[in-house]
Amino acid sequence: MNAWILTYDGFHPEGEGLREALCTLGNGRFATRGATPENGPRTAGTYMAGCYDRLDSVVAGRTVTNEDIVNLPDWLPLTFATPGSGWFRPDAADLPLYRYELDMRRGLLLRDLRWRDGEGRITRVLQRRLVSMADPYLAAMETTFIAENWSGPLRVSTGLEGRVRNCAVARYRALRGDHLIGHATGSEGDLAWLTASTRASHVTVALAARIDGDAPATHPSLGLGHVSYEHVLDLAQGEPAVLTKIVSLTSSRDPASHDPRSSALRHVRRAPGFGELLARHEAAWERLWRHACLDVDGPELSQIVHLHIFHLLQTLSPHTADLDAGVPSRGLHGEAYRGHVFWDELFVLPWLDLRFPEIARGLLRYRWRRLPEARDAAREAGYEGAMFPWQSGSDGREETQTVHLNPASGNWLPDNSRLQRHVGLAIAYNVWHHYLATGSMPTWCAELLLDIARFFASLAVRTDGRYEIRGVMGPDEYHDAYPDAAVPGLANNAYTNVMTAWLMLRARDTAQIVPHLAPSADELARWDDISRHMRVDFHDGVISQFTGYGDLLELDWGRYRGVRRLDRALEADGDDVNRYKASKQADTLMIFYLLSSGELGEIMQRLGYPVDPDLIARTIAYYLERTSHGSTLSAVVHAWVLSRSNRPQSWMFFTEALASDVEDVQGGTTAEGIHLGAMGGTLDLLQRCYLGLELRRDGLRLDPAVPDRLGLVTVPIHYRGRRVFIDADHRKARVNGVPRRSYARGEPIMSGTGDLGRRIIHHRERLRLTREQVAEKAQMSPGYLKYLEENADSPDTGTLYRLANALDTTASELLGGGRDHPPGHGPAMAHPTLERLDETEALRLIEPGGIGRVAFNGLQGLTVLPVNYKMHRGDIVFRTAAGGPMDKELRSGVEGVEIKIGFEVDRIDEANREGWSVLVQGPAHHVPPEEVDEVAGAGVTPWAGGERRLYIRISPHQITGRRIHGV
Repeated sequence: MNAWILTYDGFHPEGEGLREALCTLGNGRFATRGATPENGPRTAGTYMAGCYDRLDSVVAGRTVTNEDIVNLPDWLPLTFATPGSGWFRPDAADLPLYRYELDMRRGLLLRDLRWRDGEGRITRVLQRRLVSMADPYLAAMETTFIAENWSGPLRVSTGLEGRVRNCAVARYRALRGDHLIGHATGSEGDLAWLTASTRASHVTVALAARIDGDAPATHPSLGLGHVSYEHVLDLAQGEPAVLTKIVSLTSSRDPASHDPRSSALRHVRRAPGFGELLARHEAAWERLWRHACLDVDGPELSQIVHLHIFHLLQTLSPHTADLDAGVPSRGLHGEAYRGHVFWDELFVLPWLDLRFPEIARGLLRYRWRRLPEARDAAREAGYEGAMFPWQSGSDGREETQTVHLNPASGNWLPDNSRLQRHVGLAIAYNVWHHYLATGSMPTWCAELLLDIARFFASLAVRTDGRYEIRGVMGPDEYHDAYPDAAVPGLANNAYTNVMTAWLMLRARDTAQIVPHLAPSADELARWDDISRHMRVDFHDGVISQFTGYGDLLELDWGRYRGVRRLDRALEADGDDVNRYKASKQADTLMIFYLLSSGELGEIMQRLGYPVDPDLIARTIAYYLERTSHGSTLSAVVHAWVLSRSNRPQSWMFFTEALASDVEDVQGGTTAEGIHLGAMGGTLDLLQRCYLGLELRRDGLRLDPAVPDRLGLVTVPIHYRGRRVFIDADHRKARVNGVPRRSYARGEPIMSGTGDLGRRIIHHRERLRLTREQVAEKAQMSPGYLKYLEENADSPDTGTLYRLANALDTTASELLGGGRDHPPGHGPAMAHPTLERLDETEALRLIEPGGIGRVAFNGLQGLTVLPVNYKMHRGDIVFRTAAGGPMDKELRSGVEGVEIKIGFEVDRIDEANREGWSVLVQGPAHHVPPEEVDEVAGAGVTPWAGGERRLYIRISPHQITGRRIHGV
């Protein structure tokens, strides 16, 4: 088994939906399911983040309105035919070979097939498909044909299909799915285009296509809602012939666009050939994987972990950060849940916070932009603050259906899940976790948390000395009312109430962090009172899921054991799940998922409820026996809460959560779209639960409980602007290679030079030592030493000196030594003064050249590199290595978009404790080959020595400087 490649052999129509979902390719802006390009059993789907449309349908005698993510025009169609045969269809073909491979490291979908036609002719077909991670508007499919035992003409038909509908979910097919109208097609030279608009939201989308390859260009045939090309390839036996389709997808929601059609044509016209497009795409994925690294032992486990990371990043990539998009619970992989945003961000953002904080921040902005709508919803319901909807889509109004179909009975039933107010708690939790991970609490984030706190404070009503919250549903989702009640809703859901108490405390903290938003003293006092007097019910020595839960009936689990959707099964039997102690998924146990035992103990004591040592274990065991696990999130939560008390059972749930989509444990749901929350939850479980990584205001804490069968877990994280490397097994945890349990906030970590790894390898090979031998001498883990050798990062000072000693050298030499080492190690004067430098003086100071630092913020985060530089015709020129971080950033950027960087020079007079600093900002470019000889004459030497022949220049656009004087 290859840990990076998911393989499917043979064509199996009944399994195509699952394979299509798991082989989806995306870039965070749009994604395309892994459907076959030909006609046959297929559920094609291309979905764009945030592109919704709303339609009315008549259901059960009533008109209901539903908003859906829109299935956009299909860019895949391509088929072929040998002389005298019909068009190829995999379900009607003789296939000696048929294989799909999803290459997760490179973001490629590969297909390899051999087709034997009715005359015995065998044709080999190889396809490579990508949705570009480098240019979020582009996708491409390259097809290679080889006639194995014949020669002659092969007809190929390819095109764009706009006559698509939303029809991928069987239970929705009674509802309308005809979202696209106003189709138009056309061509410009060898380029073809297709446009359409959504029926109600009036979003215009455009596809443009270019066909490259070994067949003569043909003029496209234009239909009302489709475009087609026909080519004839003259195949010679054993000789490959290639056709490549390159497409662009644009919409009226795009920035920097006059109109979708002209924008699509420009994008596809200037797109490079498949080879360069692939190289840029692979470079972008390489950068993502560098930060998304989460390694575990064993190829089978590694493959699923990689798959979960892969689909998370295809849905939520750096391209998503600038979009108005949330976290769709089923990714951009299908139409289940209509592409809506629920509370799955609760399971996804904690992983993103520690790797791609800019993506997490963009997803929080999705919620902030809908704060006015949430405020209106609260006010209309008679509350204060902001009430966020259970299902959100385009504009933040409540999108939850009023009725839903029970497939087991065929009945349409009332849907009360809009009463799940706890979605606001999830948003507030993510704001606070983002603050803990990044150290940043922007004003708009504080606004979110404080207004959610106001809503829950107004939801809480004081009764007999305790605050109660009534008329809600908990995360369980089965229980939406008391048995035989005339109105829906429950009282005092434990998860909602405890997390409300937690929220009141965090709201008070936020008011201190962002004091200009601090509420009145009376409001703060009310929040404090709620945090001390919220009601929590108990029965049988455990926390009650809600008031009255202990009075419900026990279910005949022998009859319904193994039934995941008890609500549907009981309704089909004429019964009601509200009558029983039976849960769809973790509800009360979610408290233990989000709060550590220490946090929970402090909150419960503050509320005046004594917590005995066995309360958590008893509560977990009680609800575990009464849960049907009708949601993929349930296995994630149960694996987490059992990790300390029952490791074998925790491992069982963890492996179930890992396999939930790969094995489609819910029987057909994955074909409708992957479960993004469960995928994100398994990754977060690895880092925060099994590694025991706890984010606190004073730093990181580690309390690992790594299962034996998981082996070594290694993960670099991005914590408060610093890179921290953690590796652990079931025996001990190491931070930056050294066994330890904590990492204090603000603890110094030296910024990476980008060349430390090369010097470590040089000295290790000079001494003929293995990585393990050096690691042992330096008292660090081999995994961390490998990380230092392969990544632009540096250890803290103590580790650096141990490493230098193990390599029989000095710390100064490892950092560059001699001329490479920047001055300035003495302390500053006690009372320095600063003088602003004008541009002329700043340029005069840096004119002689010397040592500087370049800084740029790419997909892998902030990178800082020291360089030797010279001034040449007003530009700053330096040398770097081909294929290094700077080279990759410049080569993998979007064409036409300049990479702007910062360049800083500092000079320190240690004797007088004085100096100056100059900062230059401007675009960076490769020096063109025709100018290299002239620039080389300036005498630029590389910072790290060696073969560094790539010249970069920076054109100063802004120059600032300061001089410091000792007094």
